[in-house]
Amino acid sequence: MSRIGKKPIPIPAGATVTVKDRSVFVKGPKGELKRILPPYTAAEVNEREVLIKPLGTAKKGPAFWGLARTLVANMVEGVTGGFEKVLEFEGIGFRVNIEGGDLVFALGFSHPVRFPAPPGIALRVEKNIITISGADKELVGETAARIRNLKPPEPYKGKGIRYRGEIIRRKAGKKATASAQ
Repeated sequence: MSRIGKKPIPIPAGATVTVKDRSVFVKGPKGELKRILPPYTAAEVNEREVLIKPLGTAKKGPAFWGLARTLVANMVEGVTGGFEKVLEFEGIGFRVNIEGGDLVFALGFSHPVRFPAPPGIALRVEKNIITISGADKELVGETAARIRNLKPPEPYKGKGIRYRGEIIRRKAGKKATASAQ
Protein backbone atom coordinates (compact mmCIF):
# COMPACT_ATOMS: atom_id res chain seq x y z
CA MET A 1 0.00 0.00 0.00
CA SER A 2 1.16 3.48 -0.81
CA ARG A 3 0.91 5.96 2.04
CA ILE A 4 1.10 8.87 -0.35
CA GLY A 5 -1.24 7.38 -2.94
CA LYS A 6 -4.06 6.83 -0.42
CA LYS A 7 -4.40 10.55 0.41
CA PRO A 8 -7.15 12.40 -1.51
CA ILE A 9 -6.16 15.56 -3.38
CA PRO A 10 -8.41 18.51 -2.42
CA ILE A 11 -9.54 20.72 -5.30
CA PRO A 12 -9.45 24.39 -4.24
CA ALA A 13 -12.07 26.90 -5.33
CA GLY A 14 -11.38 28.23 -8.82
CA ALA A 15 -9.83 24.98 -10.09
CA THR A 16 -11.50 22.21 -12.08
CA VAL A 17 -10.22 18.69 -12.65
CA THR A 18 -11.55 16.38 -15.36
CA VAL A 19 -10.46 12.86 -16.20
CA LYS A 20 -10.85 11.34 -19.66
CA ASP A 21 -9.48 7.84 -20.17
CA ARG A 22 -5.94 8.01 -18.75
CA SER A 23 -5.55 11.79 -19.14
CA VAL A 24 -6.05 14.33 -16.35
CA PHE A 25 -6.94 17.94 -17.25
CA VAL A 26 -6.61 20.67 -14.61
CA LYS A 27 -7.76 24.27 -15.16
CA GLY A 28 -7.26 27.18 -12.82
CA PRO A 29 -6.51 30.89 -12.65
CA LYS A 30 -2.80 30.38 -13.56
CA GLY A 31 -3.43 28.19 -16.64
CA GLU A 32 -4.27 24.72 -17.86
CA LEU A 33 -2.26 21.52 -17.52
CA LYS A 34 -2.69 18.05 -19.01
CA ARG A 35 -0.93 14.83 -18.11
CA ILE A 36 -1.29 11.16 -18.94
CA LEU A 37 -1.30 9.05 -15.79
CA PRO A 38 1.51 6.54 -15.20
CA PRO A 39 0.74 2.85 -15.81
CA TYR A 40 -1.19 0.80 -13.25
CA THR A 41 -3.13 3.87 -12.02
CA ALA A 42 -6.51 5.51 -12.55
CA ALA A 43 -8.04 8.77 -11.32
CA GLU A 44 -11.52 9.44 -10.02
CA VAL A 45 -13.01 12.90 -9.37
CA ASN A 46 -15.50 13.27 -6.50
CA GLU A 47 -17.17 16.45 -5.15
CA ARG A 48 -14.10 18.56 -4.27
CA GLU A 49 -11.31 15.96 -4.33
CA VAL A 50 -9.42 13.64 -6.64
CA LEU A 51 -8.67 10.03 -5.70
CA ILE A 52 -5.91 8.04 -7.38
CA LYS A 53 -6.45 4.28 -7.43
CA PRO A 54 -4.08 1.45 -8.33
CA LEU A 55 -5.01 -0.96 -11.12
CA GLY A 56 -4.09 -4.62 -10.78
CA THR A 57 -1.55 -6.13 -8.43
CA ALA A 58 1.70 -5.39 -10.25
CA LYS A 59 4.87 -5.22 -8.20
CA LYS A 60 5.55 -1.63 -9.33
CA GLY A 61 1.93 -0.61 -8.71
CA PRO A 62 2.41 1.12 -5.33
CA ALA A 63 5.34 3.17 -6.67
CA PHE A 64 3.32 4.38 -9.65
CA TRP A 65 0.34 4.99 -7.37
CA GLY A 66 2.28 7.45 -5.20
CA LEU A 67 3.89 9.03 -8.28
CA ALA A 68 0.51 9.58 -9.96
CA ARG A 69 -0.93 11.18 -6.82
CA THR A 70 2.05 13.54 -6.49
CA LEU A 71 1.93 14.53 -10.16
CA VAL A 72 -1.79 15.38 -10.00
CA ALA A 73 -1.33 17.24 -6.68
CA ASN A 74 1.46 19.33 -8.26
CA MET A 75 -0.80 20.10 -11.23
CA VAL A 76 -3.57 21.33 -8.91
CA GLU A 77 -1.12 23.40 -6.87
CA GLY A 78 0.46 24.84 -10.03
CA VAL A 79 -2.74 26.11 -11.62
CA THR A 80 -3.88 27.72 -8.37
CA GLY A 81 -0.66 29.08 -6.82
CA GLY A 82 2.10 28.47 -9.34
CA PHE A 83 5.74 27.53 -8.80
CA GLU A 84 8.86 29.66 -8.69
CA LYS A 85 12.62 29.12 -8.78
CA VAL A 86 15.16 31.86 -8.10
CA LEU A 87 18.67 31.89 -9.57
CA GLU A 88 21.54 34.21 -8.64
CA PHE A 89 24.61 34.88 -10.74
CA GLU A 90 27.94 36.19 -9.58
CA GLY A 91 31.01 37.26 -11.51
CA ILE A 92 32.72 40.35 -12.83
CA GLY A 93 31.09 41.42 -16.09
CA PHE A 94 28.26 38.89 -15.85
CA ARG A 95 24.98 40.48 -16.97
CA VAL A 96 21.54 39.41 -18.13
CA ASN A 97 18.82 41.29 -20.01
CA ILE A 98 15.38 40.40 -21.31
CA GLU A 99 14.98 41.02 -25.04
CA GLY A 100 11.64 40.06 -26.56
CA GLY A 101 10.92 37.39 -23.96
CA ASP A 102 14.37 35.81 -24.28
CA LEU A 103 17.20 36.09 -21.78
CA VAL A 104 20.47 37.40 -23.19
CA PHE A 105 23.49 36.63 -20.99
CA ALA A 106 27.00 38.07 -20.94
CA LEU A 107 28.87 35.31 -19.10
CA GLY A 108 32.49 35.94 -20.01
CA PHE A 109 32.29 34.12 -23.35
CA SER A 110 33.29 35.80 -26.62
CA HIS A 111 29.62 36.05 -27.59
CA PRO A 112 26.31 36.75 -25.84
CA VAL A 113 24.30 33.65 -24.89
CA ARG A 114 20.62 33.76 -25.84
CA PHE A 115 18.13 31.65 -23.87
CA PRO A 116 14.57 31.46 -25.29
CA ALA A 117 11.80 31.22 -22.70
CA PRO A 118 9.65 28.09 -23.09
CA PRO A 119 5.89 28.66 -23.47
CA GLY A 120 4.17 28.84 -20.08
CA ILE A 121 7.23 30.23 -18.27
CA ALA A 122 7.57 33.82 -17.03
CA LEU A 123 11.07 35.23 -16.52
CA ARG A 124 11.98 38.29 -14.42
CA VAL A 125 15.40 39.88 -13.93
CA GLU A 126 16.44 42.20 -11.10
CA LYS A 127 20.14 43.08 -10.85
CA ASN A 128 21.81 39.68 -10.40
CA ILE A 129 18.65 37.66 -9.68
CA ILE A 130 16.60 35.67 -12.23
CA THR A 131 13.11 34.53 -11.22
CA ILE A 132 11.48 31.69 -13.18
CA SER A 133 7.78 31.10 -12.56
CA GLY A 134 4.99 29.07 -14.10
CA ALA A 135 2.20 26.58 -13.47
CA ASP A 136 4.09 23.38 -14.43
CA LYS A 137 6.53 22.37 -11.68
CA GLU A 138 8.50 20.09 -13.97
CA LEU A 139 8.94 22.78 -16.64
CA VAL A 140 9.95 25.45 -14.09
CA GLY A 141 12.61 23.16 -12.59
CA GLU A 142 13.91 22.06 -15.98
CA THR A 143 14.16 25.67 -17.21
CA ALA A 144 16.05 26.68 -14.05
CA ALA A 145 18.45 23.75 -14.49
CA ARG A 146 19.07 24.62 -18.15
CA ILE A 147 19.82 28.25 -17.25
CA ARG A 148 22.17 27.13 -14.45
CA ASN A 149 24.02 24.84 -16.89
CA LEU A 150 24.95 27.84 -19.07
CA LYS A 151 27.61 28.75 -16.48
CA PRO A 152 27.60 26.49 -13.38
CA PRO A 153 29.35 27.89 -10.30
CA GLU A 154 33.02 27.07 -10.16
CA PRO A 155 34.58 25.92 -6.86
CA TYR A 156 37.51 28.37 -6.64
CA LYS A 157 35.91 31.81 -6.71
CA GLY A 158 32.21 30.85 -6.81
CA LYS A 159 31.55 32.61 -10.12
CA GLY A 160 28.60 31.39 -12.15
CA ILE A 161 24.84 30.84 -11.92
CA ARG A 162 23.45 29.13 -8.82
CA TYR A 163 20.12 28.51 -7.12
CA ARG A 164 19.24 30.91 -4.31
CA GLY A 165 20.49 29.36 -1.08
CA GLU A 166 22.76 26.84 -2.84
CA ILE A 167 26.05 26.37 -1.02
CA ILE A 168 29.11 25.97 -3.21
CA ARG A 169 31.94 23.99 -1.67
CA ARG A 170 35.08 26.03 -2.15
CA LYS A 171 38.47 24.57 -2.94
CA ALA A 172 41.80 25.98 -1.86
CA GLY A 173 43.84 27.43 -4.72
CA LYS A 174 47.47 26.69 -5.60
CA LYS A 175 48.83 29.39 -3.31
CA ALA A 176 47.05 28.06 -0.24
CA THR A 177 48.22 24.49 -0.78
CA ALA A 178 51.79 25.41 -1.80
CA SER A 179 52.44 27.58 1.25
CA ALA A 180 51.09 24.92 3.63
CA GLN A 181 53.95 22.53 2.85
